[in-house]
Amino acid sequence: MDVVNVDFEWFNFKPDVDFHGLKNLVRQLLDADSQLFDLSALADLILSQPTIGSTVKVDGEDTDAYAFLTALNLHEHREKKVIKDLTRYISDRARSSQGLAPVTEVLSSSAQVGLILTERLINVPAELSPPLYNMLIDEIEAAVEDKEPYEFTHYLIISKIYHEIESTLDQEDAPKTKKSKAGKGSRETFYFHPEDEVLQRHALAYGTYDYVKEEGEGMADSKRAFQDMGIKPRGSLIMIEASKFEGAVKAIGEYIGSHQ
Repeated sequence: MDVVNVDFEWFNFKPDVDFHGLKNLVRQLLDADSQLFDLSALADLILSQPTIGSTVKVDGEDTDAYAFLTALNLHEHREKKVIKDLTRYISDRARSSQGLAPVTEVLSSSAQVGLILTERLINVPAELSPPLYNMLIDEIEAAVEDKEPYEFTHYLIISKIYHEIESTLDQEDAPKTKKSKAGKGSRETFYFHPEDEVLQRHALAYGTYDYVKEEGEGMADSKRAFQDMGIKPRGSLIMIEASKFEGAVKAIGEYIGSHQ
C-alpha cells in the first residue's frame, strides 16, 4: 500500500471558497438522508459564522476542505427552515432509540443546544479530530466573552456508524434449497469517526437509528468494507452536557494519540 505524506493546514471558513466543498462533506455526513435537507442553505448558515469552526486543507486556503467541524446554535436559528427541518428530523429519529430519549426532552425545552457537524474525506486520518475539537472550544470561549450566542448547555453530535452485512451478491450462486442469510451479519459497531466511541462514554444520551431513505441491500454491496462483506450505515446521535464536553475532548486526544 502506497503512503502519501501531506501537510494539513487549518483555516477559518471562507465563504467565497468553501461552499461547494463544505456542501459535499455535509452530504457525506448525512448519508442517505442528505436528500431530506436544503444542503445549500445549511452550507450558507455554516459559512455565515466564519469564526466558529474550522476547515482542514492541503493545498492552501483557496482549495476545497478535506475536513471541517462547526457548531450551530439550534435555539438561535430555530426559525430558519433548514434548522427546523434538522431539529424535527433529529427528534423523530431519537424517538426510535430508548437511549436517545433525553435528546427529545432537551430539544423541546429552552436549552441552548450546539449542533456539532463534522466530516472528513475517506482516508483522511482521525488525528485531525483532536485539534478541530480543541479549536472549537477556544473559539466558543472567545465568542461567549464577546457576548455572542454560543453559551451552550448541551452539545449534540450527529454522525454515523456501520455494521457489516453479508453481501447479497454472495447468495446468487447458493443452492435454492438453502435458506438465504443475506442481510445478516455481525452486529458489531464500526465507527466512521473513531472519536465517536470516546464521545459516547461521556454522553447524556447516545444511540443509532435507521435512515429514512434506506438504500437497500444493493447499495450495501457497493459499500463493501471487506472482500466478502457489505456495510450498512446508520445514523448516530451523541448528546453531551456542556460541563462534560471539555473532558470528552481531552479524552479524544488521549485516545487518538494512543492509537497512532
